[in-house]
Amino acid sequence: MATGKAAILLGPGKGYEIQEFDVPTPEPEGVVIKVSMGGICGSDLHIWRGDSPVFAAMAGNVAGHEMTGRVHSLGSAVTTDSLGRPLKEGDRVCYAYFYHCGRCYQCNRSEFAVCPNKLMTMGPGPVSRFSGAYGEYYYLKPGGKIFKVPDEVTDEIATPVNCALSQVTYGLTKAGMRYGDTVAIQGAGGLGLNAIAVAKEMGADAVIAIDGVPSRLDLAKRFGADEVIDISQMTEPADRINKVKQLTGNRGADIVVEVVGLPAVVPEGLQMLREGGTYLEMGNISFGATTTIDPSQLVWGSKRIVGAIMYDPWVIPEALDFLVRTKNKYPHGDVVSHKFKLDDINDAFTNSEWQTSGDATKVNRAAIIMN
Repeated sequence: MATGKAAILLGPGKGYEIQEFDVPTPEPEGVVIKVSMGGICGSDLHIWRGDSPVFAAMAGNVAGHEMTGRVHSLGSAVTTDSLGRPLKEGDRVCYAYFYHCGRCYQCNRSEFAVCPNKLMTMGPGPVSRFSGAYGEYYYLKPGGKIFKVPDEVTDEIATPVNCALSQVTYGLTKAGMRYGDTVAIQGAGGLGLNAIAVAKEMGADAVIAIDGVPSRLDLAKRFGADEVIDISQMTEPADRINKVKQLTGNRGADIVVEVVGLPAVVPEGLQMLREGGTYLEMGNISFGATTTIDPSQLVWGSKRIVGAIMYDPWVIPEALDFLVRTKNKYPHGDVVSHKFKLDDINDAFTNSEWQTSGDATKVNRAAIIMN
Protein backbone atom coordinates (compact mmCIF):
# COMPACT_ATOMS: atom_id res chain seq x y z
CA MET A 1 0.00 0.00 0.00
CA ALA A 2 1.21 3.51 -0.84
CA THR A 3 2.17 5.82 2.00
CA GLY A 4 2.47 9.57 2.46
CA LYS A 5 4.06 11.98 4.89
CA ALA A 6 2.26 14.14 7.41
CA ALA A 7 3.29 16.49 10.23
CA ILE A 8 2.07 15.33 13.64
CA LEU A 9 1.57 18.00 16.30
CA LEU A 10 3.57 16.96 19.35
CA GLY A 11 1.83 19.36 21.68
CA PRO A 12 1.74 23.07 22.54
CA GLY A 13 5.20 24.53 22.13
CA LYS A 14 6.68 21.20 21.04
CA GLY A 15 6.40 21.57 17.29
CA TYR A 16 5.78 18.88 14.69
CA GLU A 17 7.20 15.51 13.76
CA ILE A 18 7.03 14.04 10.25
CA GLN A 19 5.50 10.57 10.12
CA GLU A 20 4.26 8.27 7.36
CA PHE A 21 0.76 6.81 7.02
CA ASP A 22 -1.04 4.58 4.56
CA VAL A 23 -2.92 6.35 1.79
CA PRO A 24 -6.52 5.27 2.37
CA THR A 25 -8.98 3.64 0.03
CA PRO A 26 -12.00 5.93 0.12
CA GLU A 27 -15.40 4.87 1.36
CA PRO A 28 -18.18 5.03 -1.29
CA GLU A 29 -18.88 8.70 -0.47
CA GLY A 30 -15.34 9.68 0.54
CA VAL A 31 -12.60 11.41 -1.45
CA VAL A 32 -8.83 11.14 -1.12
CA ILE A 33 -7.09 14.40 -2.05
CA LYS A 34 -3.43 14.86 -2.91
CA VAL A 35 -2.65 18.09 -1.10
CA SER A 36 -0.76 20.69 -3.11
CA MET A 37 -0.41 23.41 -0.48
CA GLY A 38 -1.40 24.06 3.13
CA GLY A 39 -1.50 27.46 4.80
CA ILE A 40 -0.56 28.68 8.27
CA CYS A 41 -3.55 30.56 9.62
CA GLY A 42 -3.59 32.66 12.77
CA SER A 43 -5.60 29.96 14.50
CA ASP A 44 -2.84 27.46 13.67
CA LEU A 45 -0.43 29.73 15.56
CA HIS A 46 -2.81 29.74 18.53
CA ILE A 47 -2.71 25.93 18.52
CA TRP A 48 1.06 25.80 18.00
CA ARG A 49 1.63 28.15 20.96
CA GLY A 50 -0.94 26.41 23.13
CA ASP A 51 -2.88 29.60 23.82
CA SER A 52 -5.71 27.55 25.33
CA PRO A 53 -5.56 24.28 27.28
CA VAL A 54 -8.20 22.89 24.92
CA PHE A 55 -5.66 22.90 22.10
CA ALA A 56 -3.58 20.30 23.91
CA ALA A 57 -6.17 17.73 22.81
CA MET A 58 -4.92 18.13 19.23
CA ALA A 59 -1.54 16.61 20.08
CA GLY A 60 -0.87 13.44 18.13
CA ASN A 61 -2.94 14.52 15.14
CA VAL A 62 -2.29 16.11 11.76
CA ALA A 63 -3.07 19.80 12.21
CA GLY A 64 -3.87 22.58 9.76
CA HIS A 65 -7.08 23.41 7.91
CA GLU A 66 -6.23 25.80 5.05
CA MET A 67 -5.44 23.70 1.99
CA THR A 68 -6.07 22.84 -1.62
CA GLY A 69 -5.10 19.95 -3.86
CA ARG A 70 -6.14 17.51 -6.56
CA VAL A 71 -8.46 14.54 -6.43
CA HIS A 72 -6.35 11.42 -5.87
CA SER A 73 -9.18 8.89 -5.74
CA LEU A 74 -12.97 9.00 -5.57
CA GLY A 75 -15.33 6.77 -3.65
CA SER A 76 -17.55 4.66 -5.86
CA ALA A 77 -20.61 6.86 -5.20
CA VAL A 78 -18.87 10.20 -5.94
CA THR A 79 -19.22 11.43 -9.51
CA THR A 80 -19.71 15.18 -9.02
CA ASP A 81 -18.65 18.02 -6.76
CA SER A 82 -21.12 19.61 -4.35
CA LEU A 83 -22.59 21.75 -7.13
CA GLY A 84 -23.28 18.75 -9.34
CA ARG A 85 -20.38 19.34 -11.73
CA PRO A 86 -18.55 16.22 -13.00
CA LEU A 87 -15.57 15.37 -10.80
CA LYS A 88 -12.67 13.11 -11.72
CA GLU A 89 -9.20 12.16 -10.54
CA GLY A 90 -6.72 14.97 -11.10
CA ASP A 91 -9.26 17.79 -10.76
CA ARG A 92 -8.15 20.70 -8.58
CA VAL A 93 -10.48 21.13 -5.63
CA CYS A 94 -11.29 23.25 -2.60
CA TYR A 95 -13.23 21.77 0.30
CA ALA A 96 -14.55 22.51 3.78
CA TYR A 97 -12.40 21.17 6.60
CA PHE A 98 -15.35 20.55 8.93
CA TYR A 99 -18.54 18.56 8.62
CA HIS A 100 -21.96 19.62 9.85
CA CYS A 101 -23.93 16.67 11.18
CA GLY A 102 -27.29 17.30 9.52
CA ARG A 103 -28.96 15.82 12.62
CA CYS A 104 -29.29 18.68 15.10
CA TYR A 105 -31.49 21.68 15.87
CA GLN A 106 -29.17 24.11 14.06
CA CYS A 107 -28.75 21.97 10.94
CA ASN A 108 -32.53 21.55 10.76
CA ARG A 109 -32.72 25.35 10.54
CA SER A 110 -30.00 25.38 7.82
CA GLU A 111 -27.57 27.05 10.25
CA PHE A 112 -24.73 24.74 9.30
CA ALA A 113 -21.89 26.99 10.48
CA VAL A 114 -23.12 26.73 14.07
CA CYS A 115 -23.68 22.98 14.10
CA PRO A 116 -22.53 21.97 17.60
CA ASN A 117 -21.11 18.70 16.27
CA LYS A 118 -18.92 20.06 13.47
CA LEU A 119 -15.74 20.15 15.56
CA MET A 120 -16.14 16.56 16.68
CA THR A 121 -15.68 15.36 13.11
CA MET A 122 -12.47 17.22 12.29
CA GLY A 123 -9.98 14.71 13.68
CA PRO A 124 -8.81 11.41 12.19
CA GLY A 125 -11.36 8.66 11.74
CA PRO A 126 -11.11 4.90 11.35
CA VAL A 127 -10.33 5.18 7.63
CA SER A 128 -7.36 7.56 7.65
CA ARG A 129 -4.93 9.57 9.79
CA PHE A 130 -4.77 12.21 7.04
CA SER A 131 -7.12 14.68 8.71
CA GLY A 132 -5.35 18.05 8.35
CA ALA A 133 -3.62 20.39 5.94
CA TYR A 134 -0.06 19.46 6.88
CA GLY A 135 0.08 16.18 5.04
CA GLU A 136 0.65 14.96 1.52
CA TYR A 137 -2.91 13.65 1.48
CA TYR A 138 -6.23 14.60 3.01
CA TYR A 139 -9.22 12.32 3.46
CA LEU A 140 -12.50 14.09 2.86
CA LYS A 141 -15.01 12.07 4.80
CA PRO A 142 -18.50 11.20 3.51
CA GLY A 143 -20.69 14.28 3.60
CA GLY A 144 -17.80 16.70 3.12
CA LYS A 145 -18.37 19.65 0.78
CA ILE A 146 -16.03 19.80 -2.22
CA PHE A 147 -15.84 22.18 -5.16
CA LYS A 148 -13.79 22.33 -8.35
CA VAL A 149 -11.26 25.16 -8.50
CA PRO A 150 -11.30 27.32 -11.65
CA ASP A 151 -8.15 27.25 -13.77
CA GLU A 152 -7.66 30.98 -13.22
CA VAL A 153 -7.15 30.47 -9.48
CA THR A 154 -3.61 29.37 -8.57
CA ASP A 155 -2.79 27.14 -5.60
CA GLU A 156 -1.41 30.14 -3.70
CA ILE A 157 -4.76 31.88 -4.10
CA ALA A 158 -6.91 28.79 -3.54
CA THR A 159 -5.18 27.60 -0.35
CA PRO A 160 -6.82 30.08 2.07
CA VAL A 161 -10.24 29.98 0.39
CA ASN A 162 -11.65 27.40 2.81
CA CYS A 163 -10.71 29.54 5.81
CA ALA A 164 -9.71 33.19 5.48
CA LEU A 165 -11.76 34.22 2.45
CA SER A 166 -14.80 32.10 3.21
CA GLN A 167 -14.74 33.10 6.88
CA VAL A 168 -14.78 36.85 6.24
CA THR A 169 -17.34 36.53 3.44
CA TYR A 170 -19.68 34.68 5.77
CA GLY A 171 -18.89 36.97 8.71
CA LEU A 172 -19.59 40.23 6.87
CA THR A 173 -22.81 38.77 5.52
CA LYS A 174 -23.87 37.72 9.03
CA ALA A 175 -22.98 41.18 10.34
CA GLY A 176 -25.43 42.72 7.87
CA MET A 177 -22.85 44.50 5.70
CA ARG A 178 -24.64 47.03 3.48
CA TYR A 179 -23.76 49.19 0.52
CA GLY A 180 -22.25 52.47 1.73
CA ASP A 181 -21.05 51.16 5.10
CA THR A 182 -17.77 52.21 6.65
CA VAL A 183 -15.75 49.26 7.94
CA ALA A 184 -12.80 49.29 10.36
CA ILE A 185 -10.73 46.10 10.44
CA GLN A 186 -8.54 45.28 13.43
CA GLY A 187 -5.73 43.20 11.97
CA ALA A 188 -4.36 42.97 8.43
CA GLY A 189 -3.23 39.36 8.35
CA GLY A 190 -4.78 36.78 6.06
CA LEU A 191 -8.35 37.28 7.26
CA GLY A 192 -7.98 41.04 7.50
CA LEU A 193 -6.65 41.48 3.98
CA ASN A 194 -9.43 39.35 2.54
CA ALA A 195 -11.97 41.24 4.63
CA ILE A 196 -10.78 44.52 3.11
CA ALA A 197 -11.33 43.30 -0.44
CA VAL A 198 -14.64 41.60 0.34
CA ALA A 199 -15.96 44.69 2.12
CA LYS A 200 -15.02 46.88 -0.85
CA GLU A 201 -16.72 44.50 -3.26
CA MET A 202 -19.82 44.43 -1.04
CA GLY A 203 -20.05 48.19 -1.44
CA ALA A 204 -18.19 49.68 1.51
CA ASP A 205 -17.85 53.43 1.23
CA ALA A 206 -14.56 53.29 3.13
CA VAL A 207 -12.39 50.64 4.77
CA ILE A 208 -9.93 51.44 7.58
CA ALA A 209 -7.22 48.85 8.28
CA ILE A 210 -5.46 48.73 11.65
CA ASP A 211 -2.17 46.85 12.17
CA GLY A 212 1.41 47.37 13.26
CA VAL A 213 3.40 45.42 10.66
CA PRO A 214 4.58 47.60 7.74
CA SER A 215 4.32 44.84 5.12
CA ARG A 216 0.75 44.14 6.12
CA LEU A 217 -0.23 47.79 6.02
CA ASP A 218 1.29 48.09 2.55
CA LEU A 219 -0.71 45.07 1.41
CA ALA A 220 -3.83 46.50 3.05
CA LYS A 221 -3.61 49.53 0.79
CA ARG A 222 -3.19 47.30 -2.26
CA PHE A 223 -6.24 45.31 -1.17
CA GLY A 224 -8.34 48.47 -1.20
CA ALA A 225 -8.01 50.01 2.27
CA ASP A 226 -8.85 53.69 2.05
CA GLU A 227 -7.02 54.49 5.29
CA VAL A 228 -4.53 52.60 7.47
CA ILE A 229 -3.70 53.10 11.13
CA ASP A 230 -0.24 51.96 12.24
CA ILE A 231 -0.41 50.94 15.89
CA SER A 232 3.38 51.14 16.15
CA GLN A 233 3.08 54.86 15.44
CA MET A 234 -0.29 55.51 17.08
CA THR A 235 0.30 53.55 20.27
CA GLU A 236 -2.57 54.74 22.49
CA PRO A 237 -6.02 53.14 22.05
CA ALA A 238 -7.72 56.50 22.62
CA ASP A 239 -5.80 58.02 19.70
CA ARG A 240 -6.78 55.15 17.40
CA ILE A 241 -10.42 55.44 18.45
CA ASN A 242 -10.38 59.18 17.80
CA LYS A 243 -8.76 58.60 14.41
CA VAL A 244 -11.55 56.26 13.35
CA LYS A 245 -14.08 58.81 14.57
CA GLN A 246 -12.35 61.56 12.57
CA LEU A 247 -12.37 59.42 9.44
CA THR A 248 -16.10 58.75 9.79
CA GLY A 249 -17.46 62.23 10.36
CA ASN A 250 -17.22 61.70 14.12
CA ARG A 251 -19.85 58.93 13.91
CA GLY A 252 -17.72 55.82 14.21
CA ALA A 253 -17.65 52.84 11.84
CA ASP A 254 -20.79 50.97 10.83
CA ILE A 255 -18.93 47.67 11.27
CA VAL A 256 -15.73 46.90 13.14
CA VAL A 257 -14.12 43.52 12.37
CA GLU A 258 -11.83 41.81 14.90
CA VAL A 259 -9.34 39.42 13.28
CA VAL A 260 -6.32 39.97 15.54
CA GLY A 261 -7.08 37.20 18.01
CA LEU A 262 -6.20 39.25 21.10
CA PRO A 263 -8.97 39.93 23.66
CA ALA A 264 -7.43 43.28 24.59
CA VAL A 265 -8.49 44.86 21.27
CA VAL A 266 -12.21 44.20 21.83
CA PRO A 267 -12.99 47.18 24.15
CA GLU A 268 -11.13 49.44 21.75
CA GLY A 269 -13.05 48.14 18.75
CA LEU A 270 -16.40 48.61 20.46
CA GLN A 271 -15.57 52.28 21.02
CA MET A 272 -14.78 52.66 17.32
CA LEU A 273 -18.39 51.77 16.44
CA ARG A 274 -21.09 54.28 15.68
CA GLU A 275 -24.33 54.13 17.62
CA GLY A 276 -26.27 51.24 16.13
CA GLY A 277 -23.10 49.68 14.71
CA THR A 278 -22.04 46.04 14.67
CA TYR A 279 -18.89 44.49 16.10
CA LEU A 280 -17.92 41.36 14.15
CA GLU A 281 -15.82 39.05 16.34
CA MET A 282 -13.93 36.31 14.47
CA GLY A 283 -10.35 36.32 15.76
CA ASN A 284 -10.55 35.29 19.42
CA ILE A 285 -10.74 31.52 19.26
CA SER A 286 -8.70 30.72 22.40
CA PHE A 287 -10.98 29.44 25.15
CA GLY A 288 -10.52 31.13 28.50
CA ALA A 289 -8.88 34.30 27.16
CA THR A 290 -10.85 37.20 28.58
CA THR A 291 -11.15 40.95 28.59
CA THR A 292 -13.36 43.54 30.29
CA ILE A 293 -15.97 45.61 28.50
CA ASP A 294 -18.52 48.18 29.65
CA PRO A 295 -21.93 46.69 28.75
CA SER A 296 -23.59 50.11 29.02
CA GLN A 297 -21.88 50.99 25.73
CA LEU A 298 -23.95 48.30 24.05
CA VAL A 299 -27.18 49.50 25.65
CA TRP A 300 -26.82 53.28 25.27
CA GLY A 301 -25.19 52.92 21.86
CA SER A 302 -27.59 50.23 20.59
CA LYS A 303 -24.50 48.36 19.45
CA ARG A 304 -24.42 44.65 18.85
CA ILE A 305 -21.71 41.99 18.86
CA VAL A 306 -21.87 39.23 16.27
CA GLY A 307 -19.65 36.17 16.56
CA ALA A 308 -18.86 34.09 13.50
CA ILE A 309 -16.97 30.83 13.25
CA MET A 310 -16.55 28.85 10.02
CA TYR A 311 -19.28 29.26 7.38
CA ASP A 312 -22.20 27.72 5.51
CA PRO A 313 -21.43 25.60 2.41
CA TRP A 314 -22.65 28.17 -0.13
CA VAL A 315 -19.72 30.43 0.73
CA ILE A 316 -16.88 28.41 -0.89
CA PRO A 317 -18.13 28.56 -4.51
CA GLU A 318 -19.01 32.23 -4.04
CA ALA A 319 -15.47 32.85 -2.74
CA LEU A 320 -13.96 31.08 -5.75
CA ASP A 321 -16.11 33.17 -8.11
CA PHE A 322 -14.98 36.28 -6.22
CA LEU A 323 -11.33 35.36 -6.86
CA VAL A 324 -11.92 34.86 -10.58
CA ARG A 325 -13.80 38.15 -10.81
CA THR A 326 -11.17 40.17 -8.91
CA LYS A 327 -7.95 38.33 -9.86
CA ASN A 328 -6.57 41.42 -11.61
CA LYS A 329 -7.94 43.91 -9.09
CA TYR A 330 -6.38 42.72 -5.82
CA PRO A 331 -2.99 41.06 -5.16
CA HIS A 332 -4.46 37.79 -3.88
CA GLY A 333 -1.32 35.84 -4.73
CA ASP A 334 0.88 38.11 -2.61
CA VAL A 335 -0.79 37.18 0.69
CA VAL A 336 1.37 34.04 0.77
CA SER A 337 4.78 35.64 1.13
CA HIS A 338 6.91 32.57 1.91
CA LYS A 339 6.77 28.88 1.11
CA PHE A 340 8.30 26.02 3.08
CA LYS A 341 8.58 22.30 2.39
CA LEU A 342 6.67 19.94 4.65
CA ASP A 343 9.93 18.70 6.20
CA ASP A 344 10.64 22.30 7.27
CA ILE A 345 7.28 22.92 8.91
CA ASN A 346 8.82 23.86 12.27
CA ASP A 347 10.86 26.59 10.58
CA ALA A 348 7.69 27.78 8.86
CA PHE A 349 5.91 28.21 12.20
CA THR A 350 8.88 29.81 13.92
CA ASN A 351 9.19 32.39 11.18
CA SER A 352 5.44 33.02 11.09
CA GLU A 353 5.27 33.85 14.79
CA TRP A 354 4.60 37.56 15.05
CA GLN A 355 4.20 37.83 18.85
CA THR A 356 7.55 36.66 20.21
CA SER A 357 9.89 35.54 17.45
CA GLY A 358 10.52 35.37 13.74
CA ASP A 359 10.86 38.25 11.31
CA ALA A 360 7.34 39.63 11.26
CA THR A 361 8.27 42.25 8.69
CA LYS A 362 9.29 39.49 6.28
CA VAL A 363 6.77 36.67 6.66
CA ASN A 364 3.22 37.87 6.19
CA ARG A 365 1.72 34.43 5.66
CA ALA A 366 3.52 31.14 5.08
CA ALA A 367 2.43 28.14 3.07
CA ILE A 368 3.58 24.54 3.16
CA ILE A 369 4.17 23.03 -0.26
CA MET A 370 3.82 19.28 -0.61
CA ASN A 371 5.63 18.69 -3.89
